[in-house]
Amino acid sequence: MDEWTSIIVPGVWVWVWAILHVLGFVFVAIHCLRYRRQATSAILWMFLAWSFPVIGPFLFLSFGINRVQVKGWEKEEANQRLLKERRARESHPKMLACWCRAHETFASKPETQSLRDLNTTMDRLLPNSPLLSGNGVEILVTGDEAYGPMLHAIAQAANHIHLQTFILGNDTVGREFLNLLSEKARSGVVVRLLYDGFGSNYARMSGLLSRYRGVPGMQIAGWSQVNPLKRQFQLNLRNHRKLLVVDGREAFTGGINLHEENVSRPGHPAIRDYHFALKGPIVQELQYSFLKDWYFMTGERPDVLLCEEHFREVPAQGTSMVRIVNAGPTAEVEALTDILCAALGAARKEILAVTPYFVPTQDILRAFRLAALRGVDVRLVVPKKNNHRFVGLAAHALYDDLLTDGVRIYHRPPPFLHAKALVVDDDLAIVGSANIDARSLRLNYETNLAVYDEAFVRMLKKTVLEDVSTSEEIVLSNWRTRSKLVQTAENFCSLLSPVL
Repeated sequence: MDEWTSIIVPGVWVWVWAILHVLGFVFVAIHCLRYRRQATSAILWMFLAWSFPVIGPFLFLSFGINRVQVKGWEKEEANQRLLKERRARESHPKMLACWCRAHETFASKPETQSLRDLNTTMDRLLPNSPLLSGNGVEILVTGDEAYGPMLHAIAQAANHIHLQTFILGNDTVGREFLNLLSEKARSGVVVRLLYDGFGSNYARMSGLLSRYRGVPGMQIAGWSQVNPLKRQFQLNLRNHRKLLVVDGREAFTGGINLHEENVSRPGHPAIRDYHFALKGPIVQELQYSFLKDWYFMTGERPDVLLCEEHFREVPAQGTSMVRIVNAGPTAEVEALTDILCAALGAARKEILAVTPYFVPTQDILRAFRLAALRGVDVRLVVPKKNNHRFVGLAAHALYDDLLTDGVRIYHRPPPFLHAKALVVDDDLAIVGSANIDARSLRLNYETNLAVYDEAFVRMLKKTVLEDVSTSEEIVLSNWRTRSKLVQTAENFCSLLSPVL
């Protein structure tokens, strides 16, 4: 009997192992085919599942399943619930009728055919965010120019203040904003503050925010889609928006966080960044953007958020046609990527791009190259010294192809360049919080503006060309002389670009 057992038992375990191997492989293959992903990624995971029994499927369960899409759709479902509540209130004279009239009164289209075609693309990608005329847009460069008007607007608030930021520093700037917000809350103004839990982690962990949580009328919420009870330690899905709306009449948005590095100090020049002050009907769109995020994180009642005080009548304040271009990770929608590609494809004379992190998707990279190949003057401005070294190296790996095809690249010396802007010809600018990298395009929640206005574009172009004039242009022949070791490091970092 012992002799037969020694023969049969090992044979049984071989069959068990083989069955587990096949089942694991089948599971990975079905999942890859059911949830469409890039072909190289799907083939790689199926190869690992077959070549490394049990270990391959375990790695797939740990790292291969895209939980970002699932969490992203939770936010999208909340957006749809609030949209349903909004639709129910749009005809009510005491609720959102003013907002509806603004959509009818200020709905607009660009003058030239090429811009109208581009706007049609945006209409289809962003059906609930129309292009609106009658807006005033002012450029504010660095916190030196931005913080004063923002604090003044907060000080003048009479009804409500809605502030959203990625980084809130426990420093002189962060405390100045929080002290003024708490003062206004005590005076009867409703204050809602939404910060990103990852970007503002130090302010949260140091206890800064806890000092203000008990202030009457001041509500504070942290953005996070982490749930340790469900083993969801999510480092992605960051809310990268920077937005201030005061009384539904005035707004500020762009790339500037609330941190002392954004202001000039002795021996420390301010980070180079662009922010924008806005008046006109676009303020209502930015208001709704904030309320969608606030509703998702707090669950505050829609009838409180979608009220008359938040969406009052807004008169025309300028000549700019503006559309809000929000972006965030969902299973199917990548509106910002499509809009950037369409804008780059519409260029006929000039493209000026400014970004701190240039690690774009392949389609955007190709759009830059194709624009240069058809004779468009394409200039890209990036920081000479990146605050995220691996991201800078990954960007360097792309330079050779870009320079070969005619894209001109400029390294701006310190202080660090954190600005984000895309100028197309003399007619269109896309500005806001999004970098030209995979994280902003696919993993973060971002707010951008598409601005059609020759006067504004001229002012923005002047600002960008100031950065070009202080930068060092990269020459292809010189660039190719860097060491093989450096090139190897750049190529390695480029492999990590989807998660940098």
